Amino acid sequence: MEAKKKKLDLGNMSALIVLIVLCLFLSIIQPAFRTSSNIINILQQVTVIAVLALGESLVIFLGRIDISVGSVVALAGIVMGKVIIEAGLPSIVGIIIALALGAACGCFNGVMIAKFRLQPMIATLAMMSMARGAALTIADGNTITGYSNGFRWISVGTIPGTSIPVQILFMILLYIVFWYIMKYRKFGRYIYSVGGNEEATRLSGIDTDKVIIAGYALCGLMAGLASYILVAKLNSAQSTAGLDYEMDAIASSVIGGASLLGGSGNLWGTFVGAIIMIVIRNGLNLMNVSSNLQKLVLGIVILIAVLADSFRQKAAAGKK
Repeated sequence: MEAKKKKLDLGNMSALIVLIVLCLFLSIIQPAFRTSSNIINILQQVTVIAVLALGESLVIFLGRIDISVGSVVALAGIVMGKVIIEAGLPSIVGIIIALALGAACGCFNGVMIAKFRLQPMIATLAMMSMARGAALTIADGNTITGYSNGFRWISVGTIPGTSIPVQILFMILLYIVFWYIMKYRKFGRYIYSVGGNEEATRLSGIDTDKVIIAGYALCGLMAGLASYILVAKLNSAQSTAGLDYEMDAIASSVIGGASLLGGSGNLWGTFVGAIIMIVIRNGLNLMNVSSNLQKLVLGIVILIAVLADSFRQKAAAGKK
């Protein structure tokens, strides 16, 4: 048991080592990278993806996947904009509706997968299409803008007495809360148990369907929360928002050491994985690399992460 714990810790450390090496490399070739303003900029950029990746990680720990989160971000943002800007309702009402809508989309995915036994890829692909189509239809090609400073506080506000943005503190606190749940609460243990061996978990008396639905509902809730942060940051809601965000979220989790087969992973690894994604993008921007080439580089990074996960699984199977 002791050896297994040490091995797990080393696995979780690998993403952090990659991040440190990457930061040292970029600091040497691009001095502008190591400035305090750029570091804060990176942490601000990572907030949306990190929140989205947190929810995606819960689903991946279950041994499943959700490719609809980017579209849910767009739909939640558009509905929130309609409620706040066009209907004139208080900001808090719009935010709550966005969060509830995200959770409802996730819950729908969970029901389709747990109760109707649809493949996660198929169920969430359908949701991705429905959510994006609904966002495009409701927005009718328009961008919704003009939010109040109170609404945008989470994105533009700073911690009193410092220049640290509020969103960075919020992101860290969110990860601490979910880390505690995953490590010390029954629900967290159930998530890993279902991902590791669903049948054995069911036979032990745990309602695995409820765990799966709850995991997807939380994933959707995080998509709604990410939508609020994104809209507050951009001061606009767009039906095209969230494109490719699902790939960034999945990649963050896998780079952080989570297995796509489920049953293992660490939220702090996901957090580091999200930072790695944004650091690579930031470094490429500083080097004036074109956006098209950036997608190629990030695609290679994702491929390497998936291959590394595959090798880890084969090595573990070989030892067993």
